[in-house]
Amino acid sequence: MTTTDSFTIDSLVVSPLRRFDGRPAEGPTPFSGDEHPATVRVRAHKGLVGDRYFGTRFTFAAVTMIAAEQVLALETTLSSGPFDPLDARRNVVTHGLDVDALVRTEFTIDAGHGPIRFRSITPANPCAWMDEVFAPGAHQALRGHAGIRCEPLDDGQLSAGPATVLDVRLLDPDELRRRITAAPIR
Repeated sequence: MTTTDSFTIDSLVVSPLRRFDGRPAEGPTPFSGDEHPATVRVRAHKGLVGDRYFGTRFTFAAVTMIAAEQVLALETTLSSGPFDPLDARRNVVTHGLDVDALVRTEFTIDAGHGPIRFRSITPANPCAWMDEVFAPGAHQALRGHAGIRCEPLDDGQLSAGPATVLDVRLLDPDELRRRITAAPIR
């Protein structure tokens, strides 16, 4: 990845409750609020203000990201669709950024409000719900392509629209090992 890459934040998802809980066949928990703000506040080591993972012990996974291209490629893979990338329920949906390449790195995103550093130590693995919200086979097809989990290291704001990623740095193997060991087990 180059030092600075331009991309677009297509959408933001901030949900105060866990909508995909229980058995997929039972369907998602309904919610009548606005889960797709144009701008979100980011708090260091806590996540996105208003999101269900804000301030939990899972700081390493407080923010999730996915590339819209991965969901659109799913249409071809499954010969089905159209699919809405928002249905993946990731906090940040991008276009033009190889999100999966950012796993096990520290990187900075600037969406027009100033730089925010993030650290990603794990991918965001797909769950069985993907077969319900997209199509049968989506769970398997998205393995390795379902985005990343990360921890914000700075306070700031993210907005839908043009953005840049810069200062991508691979995590040192010893640092990565320590962080994985320290991360709580679900």
